[in-house]
Amino acid sequence: MPAPVVRFGSVVLDCPDTRVLADFYARLLGWPPDAEPTDGWATLTPPDGGVGIEFQHADDWRPPTWPDLEVQQMSHLDFPVDDLEAAHAWALEVGAEFVRDSGSFRVYLDPAGHPFCLCAN
Repeated sequence: MPAPVVRFGSVVLDCPDTRVLADFYARLLGWPPDAEPTDGWATLTPPDGGVGIEFQHADDWRPPTWPDLEVQQMSHLDFPVDDLEAAHAWALEVGAEFVRDSGSFRVYLDPAGHPFCLCAN
């Protein structure tokens, strides 16, 4: 059987409040929200096209406790940046929690507790 066409459409993050998390990433990335969150779902699409981020409401959301393994991290997002210092300051301004500096990248938590990294280009 020939392989079907399969495309990578988006990353979906579970969260307790889709509006809060969509607003955070919209500010962090400078992307406009596609529409008001509805039925526990929000979407962000990059203005120049490409893979977006979607947010799904989860009543029983428990953020990962990384680096502690009590609640394991299932994934994280990496964002390449041209100026790590400026991106660091911006991430803090829009509400990220700084976790650690690992040299060429820095680890943060978003408002729902998902880890993400800003990575020097």
